[in-house]
Amino acid sequence: MEVILVEDIQSLGNAGEIVKVKGGFARNYLLPQKKAFIANSKNKQLIEAQKRMIAANKAKQVSAAQALANQLNALELKIAVEVGDNEKLYGSVTRMDIARAISEAGIEIDRHIIDLENPIKELGEKEVSIKLHSDVKANVKVTIEAKS
Repeated sequence: MEVILVEDIQSLGNAGEIVKVKGGFARNYLLPQKKAFIANSKNKQLIEAQKRMIAANKAKQVSAAQALANQLNALELKIAVEVGDNEKLYGSVTRMDIARAISEAGIEIDRHIIDLENPIKELGEKEVSIKLHSDVKANVKVTIEAKS
């Protein structure tokens, strides 16, 4: 029996794929759980239309993310922090600090998409990666300097 998967099933396939399964598996598990529906001609046409819509939406999202990436790539941030002896920071520069500096530059982003493994703990320049989309990344130059 051919069915169209509604969601990803690890041992079977990904959402939107047409797969062949045994009739009992389809009738007793996939169809009642609404994890798939029967692959007739009407449903195949529907799934093709949905795939085209999803592809168009993804293209829009990628182009919007690319435009934002271009803005972020041109951005150079300066963050002034308190320092102590030997140019040692009193704290660290975190994702939240970087997101706030980007916000002050006029671009709103979520701090969770900033790819910063460890907080910045020394003065100087650092490239910070921002993951805007699964296909689009931006790099922002961040300069950490001492408050005067």
